[in-house]
Amino acid sequence: MDFIKTEMRGRVGTIAFNHYCKRNALGRPLIRECLNALANFEIEGVRAVVVRSAEAQKVWSAGHDVDELPEANRDPLPFDDPLEQLLRAVTAFPAPVIAMVQGSAWGGACDLVMTCDMAFGDESCAFAITPAKLGLPYNVSGILHFLNRLPLNVVAEMFCTAEPIGAERALQLGIINDLTPRGALEERVYKLGEVIATRSSAAISSFKTTARILAEARPISPETFEHIQGLRRNVYHGADYNEGVRAFVEKRAPKF
Repeated sequence: MDFIKTEMRGRVGTIAFNHYCKRNALGRPLIRECLNALANFEIEGVRAVVVRSAEAQKVWSAGHDVDELPEANRDPLPFDDPLEQLLRAVTAFPAPVIAMVQGSAWGGACDLVMTCDMAFGDESCAFAITPAKLGLPYNVSGILHFLNRLPLNVVAEMFCTAEPIGAERALQLGIINDLTPRGALEERVYKLGEVIATRSSAAISSFKTTARILAEARPISPETFEHIQGLRRNVYHGADYNEGVRAFVEKRAPKF
């Protein structure tokens, strides 16, 4: 593994991001290793998976690797995008996936935290969803991840400002299950994983699948779906997305 570290502590598996030269950005190679690790953990009968950074750094993950986004005139988050594949794999994994967050989670990494079944952080954790900084039209499934965890007004604040929410407020809002001092976070998370490992895996897997189906049970008509896709298409064919990505690469503020 070049981009992540994995291990098993009893029946608790770990995926640890280990690509600090790009602030643990969720690029194709890193995601490929995560998907392989999840597949292996399922074969091994792992009862819980912890997703974390290999070391405590200022940034837990910078999110989607912007270098891999198309410049313009293409959907930046299609169904087969590697990040979307990772989020679906986390959702479909039969055992609980727990985010252990030290540092800030940006963009797609924030979505990953929302997709995990539980999340725990220390005082350094922060969460920001940043498509408004890139002029990027976020996809329907991604927005639903946030709506399933947070009130609409909070989701609106996060998506409209792209500003990070710090640790204390993240606990109050329910982004994280618990806020633990830095030195005690790892013990807290792995003790929880060990408890989960002693419970009925069949019952937990049934709960997780049922909860996912119920959370996604929001039918929309084909006409409504086409309208949403049209709204997104107008954005990624427009000037804002082109400017947002270029500004990020050039390390300057975008001029929307």
